[in-house]
Amino acid sequence: MNIILSNNSNVPIYEQIENAIKEAIFSNELKEEDMLPSVRNLANDLKISFLTVKRAYDELEKAGFIKTVQGKGSYVAPKNIELIKEEKLKEIQDYIEKIYSISKMANIPEEEVKELFRIIFEGDL
Repeated sequence: MNIILSNNSNVPIYEQIENAIKEAIFSNELKEEDMLPSVRNLANDLKISFLTVKRAYDELEKAGFIKTVQGKGSYVAPKNIELIKEEKLKEIQDYIEKIYSISKMANIPEEEVKELFRIIFEGDL
């Protein structure tokens, strides 16, 4: 798993780590029960504070993506299909809200936006 952090991003470092691990889980790069690097090792590799990595791991655990076993480490939690679906639906919703905003700003009718979706879904593009 390769995590690339950007100091120029508006996204906090812990969230960048969280997102990178989620993407690795979604893409099956990380599989159920795979062990994650220790907080200290990942912090050393990324040259950041271990508290930042700890926060990312805590958020991932709270969301059900990983589980931590005291004294043994953190592991990818068994995949919860509904959790993954909800995560992706939220991502789609964010994009749709942006599309809606752009269409309103540019005075593009709802029908034209729907037609674009229809074309994309039917593969006519």
